Amino acid sequence: MLQGGFTSVLQVRDPDELLTEIVGFTRRLGFETVSATTVIDHFQADSEFITLDNTPSAYRHSFEDPGDWRRDPVMQHCKRHSVPIIWNQRTYTAVGLGEKWEGQARYGYHTGIALALHLPEGRHFFFGVDRDRPLPEGSAELTRIVADLQLFAVHAQDAAQRVLLPSSPALALPSLTPRELESLRWTMEGKTAWELGNILGISERTAVLHVNNATHKLGCVNKHQAVLKALRAGLIR
Repeated sequence: MLQGGFTSVLQVRDPDELLTEIVGFTRRLGFETVSATTVIDHFQADSEFITLDNTPSAYRHSFEDPGDWRRDPVMQHCKRHSVPIIWNQRTYTAVGLGEKWEGQARYGYHTGIALALHLPEGRHFFFGVDRDRPLPEGSAELTRIVADLQLFAVHAQDAAQRVLLPSSPALALPSLTPRELESLRWTMEGKTAWELGNILGISERTAVLHVNNATHKLGCVNKHQAVLKALRAGLIR
């Protein structure tokens, strides 16, 4: 799991390096434009948005218009769901926004994929990639692209939290059981729950339970983020 381009983003030292990594990954995946937004919800105050992107300058005014966000069907999907959305012209015409799609398509926003990671403590991470041509029709290739995007988003979110947000006081690490730590180590190696069960001599259901418990204790939203946090904290190696 933690190999190649997915890990290089974790080594960035500042926002410029993070944007370079994000744009490089996006282009290797076959897309031209990307936006990565960290959102912090504040109690009794407006949410804070920190965005890294390579939006064309001619389209930036529309891209940064909050009113545009509120009616955009892709953004509305990401606000409510963690499941990625694969969008195209039909996504906009279905809600009566065909003219909006025609306007953005002139700047390369023809189709794309977007997703959101909704994190504890009112934090969110939106990640979207766009291109000026249709996505591949083969389901296997499209599935691979979405999977790569999801995995990279977890790593990019971790890097964004580190280089974009102020440091907070260190919190006490949760106590994970030996089986939970072992489950995270094997998850880091890319093992499935079924493979994990065979290695540890337990049922697949119990293996899933160990990984889920570790993820919950670490305050993470999925097992990939839990592995990253455990690695960074020195809980696993």
